[in-house]
This record gives sequence, C-alpha cells and structure tokens, in this order.
Amino acid sequence: MIRQSGVPWLWLSVLVSILDIFIKFLIMKNMNYGWLGRVEILPFFSLLYVHNYGAAFGFLSDQSGWQRWLFVSITFIIIGILIYWMRFFVLQKYSSIAYALIIGGALGNLFDRICYGFVVDYLYLYWRNYHWPAFNLADAIICVGTAMVIFENFYKKNKN
Repeated sequence: MIRQSGVPWLWLSVLVSILDIFIKFLIMKNMNYGWLGRVEILPFFSLLYVHNYGAAFGFLSDQSGWQRWLFVSITFIIIGILIYWMRFFVLQKYSSIAYALIIGGALGNLFDRICYGFVVDYLYLYWRNYHWPAFNLADAIICVGTAMVIFENFYKKNKN
C-alpha cells in the first residue's frame, strides 16, 4: 500500500474550528450567561451559556488559574502529535478525517482558552433528574473523532 500523507485533510480542522469559534461568538453576543439565560429547545435539550475554566466535566475548574496554561500546553502537544501522525503514519482516509476532527475541535477550545481564559460551553442535555455537563461543538467533534479512532482500531483487530 502506498503511504499518503493525511495533512491535506487539515482543511477539515480549519473548517471545524472556524465554525466552533463563530457559534461561540454568537452565543456570547446573544445569550445571557448562566441558568436564567438558558433557552429550552426540546424537553431534553437547552442552550445554556456557561464558562468552563477546567477540562472535561469541569475538571480542575475550581483552581486559581494555573490550569489554563497547563491545558493550553497539553493541547499544543496533542495537536502536534496528531499532525505528525497524519504526516508520517496515517494510511487510511478514515484516520486522517478522525485526526482532523480532533484537531479542529481542539483548536476551537484552544482559541477560547487563550483569548478568554475559559472555554465557552452552550449545549446542555438532560432527562428528568439526570443532567449532562454543558459542552460545545468542539467537544462533540473531538468525541466523534475519538470514536472514529477507537472504532477503526477495533475494526483492524477484528480484521486480523
């Protein structure tokens, strides 16, 4: 099999990050912050503008601010590793798309951390007394890309 670089798929990363940043801009400009400003869309889904100073599920959000630069550094490292893998190790278009999605989501959240000191979250899912922490498009896209990587690895193992 001829090895092709996955780098040309980075256009997808740029598209995802621009879309994410644009949506967050609209949320910040047009919504009131916090619970009282939420907009119910469906009986299980609302738009809820909140700031996340931590990582996933608000991890380390109660710290004094040092975590901002830790998460910025980790994000740069992960993006660098994924681009390196795309350049030298990716054989399949599927992997390139998965990595590009992860990079795009990471760039969207990285922009927030650098510019604002927090990540803007606005998607809020719940069912009766069960509530999922608010998240954003970038988080969802990172999850989709990660699921694609996991699925591909299981598929490869089952194929062999």
